[in-house]
Amino acid sequence: MSAPTSTAVRPLRIGSLVSATPVVLAPMAGITNTAYRQLCREQGEGFYVSEMITSRALVERTPETMRLISFTPAERPRSLQLYGVDPLTVSKAVEMIVAEDLADHVDLNFGCPVPKVTRKGGGSALPWKADLFRDIVRGAVTTASRGGIPVTVKMRKGIDDDHLTYLQAGRTAEQEGVAAVALHGRTASQHYSGHADWEAIARLRDTVTSIPVLGNGDIWSAEDALDMVQRTGVDGVVVGRGCLGRPWLFADLEAGFAGRPERVRPGLRQVTQVLRRHAELLCEFYEDELRGCRDIRKHISWYFKGYAVGGDMRARLGLVDTLEALDELIADLDLDQPYPGAAAEGSRGRAGSPQARVALPEGWLDSQELTGAAAEMIRQAELSVSGG
Repeated sequence: MSAPTSTAVRPLRIGSLVSATPVVLAPMAGITNTAYRQLCREQGEGFYVSEMITSRALVERTPETMRLISFTPAERPRSLQLYGVDPLTVSKAVEMIVAEDLADHVDLNFGCPVPKVTRKGGGSALPWKADLFRDIVRGAVTTASRGGIPVTVKMRKGIDDDHLTYLQAGRTAEQEGVAAVALHGRTASQHYSGHADWEAIARLRDTVTSIPVLGNGDIWSAEDALDMVQRTGVDGVVVGRGCLGRPWLFADLEAGFAGRPERVRPGLRQVTQVLRRHAELLCEFYEDELRGCRDIRKHISWYFKGYAVGGDMRARLGLVDTLEALDELIADLDLDQPYPGAAAEGSRGRAGSPQARVALPEGWLDSQELTGAAAEMIRQAELSVSGG
């Protein structure tokens, strides 16, 4: 890996937007809604990105999409991730964002490895079609510039080890005027398995030199983030699964990048207080207590990782349907438990297994040019449901 010329950590600049802490919350479907972003933002400075918004669904103003693009008055800057496979639809979505002042920053999704996305040529499959990638990025940047909105690109290394695209895509994005590029150091075929390739992140940093480059993958602690910056020379980090059930990770990251030694090591009482607030924010976000409580259920195992909370209690917590029921179960826990150390740290979330074959449109890998049946398919391939 190349070494950075300096170990000093500078503020992260995305266009005219600046964060003293060079950290971005990765978009995660079903996770990074307004409630969770607010919870994380209270812990430290950074860019906190929405769930994936599909360009078609935004242009068509589907009710769930309009809910997902909501930001609280305290959310500044407002970062919105946009997905699309058709340049015209993406440009129309960005035009709507500019005209209606829906966001301060647009991040383009070229990293999603989910089969329902890649089989339509989207997400991490799309940069293989180099001309299509360029057209989408160019259209988004041109349209967003009319409102002074910076556009960034988030991508993976490529489809698999035989079809890597990140260096070519990084150069293209830089040439087309994006404000920053972020690389998750895995291919689509890896999904979230194995280890992120930080050497690839360093190679991208060596290739793209005029704009910030951000690294993503296997950041479970502030020390991991500092290590990535030191080893790869990136300008900042993107944190995804590492903050699941640990929104206080952003306080650790802020302290770490500021050179301060303190870290948040909550006992169970503090954990349940954050969990309870998260549930309340979800109820407010959905304007429905039952729906909010149903949503908090998937976070239970992440919050209690490493703590002595028995299987029966976890199961009961996984069935809560009111805030009152949640309060009653929390009251039955041994809240005086201290921080359990390593047991509460490290990997979290589903890693999945490597995919023998990434789901792709027929003939997608035959050429890097978008021609024939693939071109026609793209015009019909826009997803209509936001949130991944």
